[in-house]
Amino acid sequence: MTRIVLTVNGERHEATDLWGGESLLTLLRDSLELPGSKNACEQGECGSCSVLLDGELVCACLVLAAQSDGHEVVTIEGLADGDELHPVQQAFVETGAVQCGFCTPGLVVAVADLLERTPSPSEDEMREALSGNVCRCTGYVKIFDAVRLAAERAT
Repeated sequence: MTRIVLTVNGERHEATDLWGGESLLTLLRDSLELPGSKNACEQGECGSCSVLLDGELVCACLVLAAQSDGHEVVTIEGLADGDELHPVQQAFVETGAVQCGFCTPGLVVAVADLLERTPSPSEDEMREALSGNVCRCTGYVKIFDAVRLAAERAT
């Protein structure tokens, strides 16, 4: 069994008795009780489990929990500032980009990452940044409206 120490959403956590093959997603959802990142495909194809690992967008289902030892993770829960939504979260609400909500956490984290790197993304940059996220409920129109709104407010 493995023991790791990591920072999640600004808070230090110690996880013990980890199975060597346990994913970061399982650690976040089951051990740390952070259910925001969703478990959908378990193959890194849908983006529902997207988190930031040391500032890099990753699919938590593809990262071993042990690989996060000594690192910093930001989940959908860590984007908000207390009761105040992150600007991307607020834009998703206002544009109606939230449908069933299953893909939403991964999309929000991906958009927050995009806008951190590229404050005024082009349509192509938005499409490229979100190409790893699958939504089955929308035609993506409202999701891209949310990206535009959040980008507009950030500039």
